Amino acid sequence: MWKVWKRGFCEMPQSFASVKAQLDTLTQQVLLRDRRALSKAITLIESSRPEHMVQADYVLQQVAHATAGHPPKPRIAISGPPGVGKSTFIEALGVHLVSRGNSVAVLPIDPSSTTSGGSILGDKTRMNRLTAFSNTFIRPSPSRGLLGGVTKETSEVMLLFEGAGFDVSLIETVGVGQSEHTGADMADMFVVLVPPASGDELQGIKRGILEVADLVVVTKADGALVDEANRVATDYRSAFRLQRPRYREWSPKVVKCSATTNYNIDTVWNNIAEFVEVVKNSGRFMRTRAEQQQKLMWTCIEFELKTRFSHHPHVKESIEKTENEVKDGVLTPRRAAVSL
Repeated sequence: MWKVWKRGFCEMPQSFASVKAQLDTLTQQVLLRDRRALSKAITLIESSRPEHMVQADYVLQQVAHATAGHPPKPRIAISGPPGVGKSTFIEALGVHLVSRGNSVAVLPIDPSSTTSGGSILGDKTRMNRLTAFSNTFIRPSPSRGLLGGVTKETSEVMLLFEGAGFDVSLIETVGVGQSEHTGADMADMFVVLVPPASGDELQGIKRGILEVADLVVVTKADGALVDEANRVATDYRSAFRLQRPRYREWSPKVVKCSATTNYNIDTVWNNIAEFVEVVKNSGRFMRTRAEQQQKLMWTCIEFELKTRFSHHPHVKESIEKTENEVKDGVLTPRRAAVSL
């Protein structure tokens, strides 16, 4: 909402008044769960165009005001290594929820190419059963090359989902590794999917999972993989017993399931619902939300500072020359950064 984007956010531009009425209408349509309006609002949030960022900020503020005081709806982040079956699992869980009268919004984070910056954005086409329900919404989002694909926009999209009245929001993050912490920082519960893998493969992802997972789900527990899934589940249960829980009121659980046969999908949801009830009753749910909002504020500050810096006339004039001097070894990166 700011006048001079090249110098940072300052004042609301006069041209904003001409679109304010349209944004008010868009906000009301989002609150009524209009799919087209919700898609448009998410596009504004994800856009890097200055005028769109102004409009997105306005819509988000209006939605936040409209939903203030409403009971919060759970945001569940789901992560796991490539090939673990995240999309298949999310679809099975989503179908289970909507078949019981719940409305579900899904935000699959698609990996972006580090070369072109483009995304496949194909999760929606892979969830054909779930998209057939009228009380669902699926909107793939690009990871933009960030760990876990989690950006400041992810939390903002979650706000829109809650404003639209969805009972449950499911966020599929990219991969497993350092991304677990970014995923855990933007959801109410962090669910990690693990495959019925060999011991060596398991050790590579176990440590990070033990630190942040609220629920571990061993996938593909069917057919020839049942015994392996049992072993992996036992392994994780033993590991959790040796690990101090992240929350005093909750000990992480381990569940086996099969998304293709629907085996234990109901058990997975029962564990999620139990976790949400426990942390709400203890007050931790809202404390965690508040802490996440505080972290998001600092993320936004860092983004705005970087935006102002990159648009500063002196930086724009000097950046190419300075970069070349760093590449040639004339300047150290530290000295170059200080000079800019």
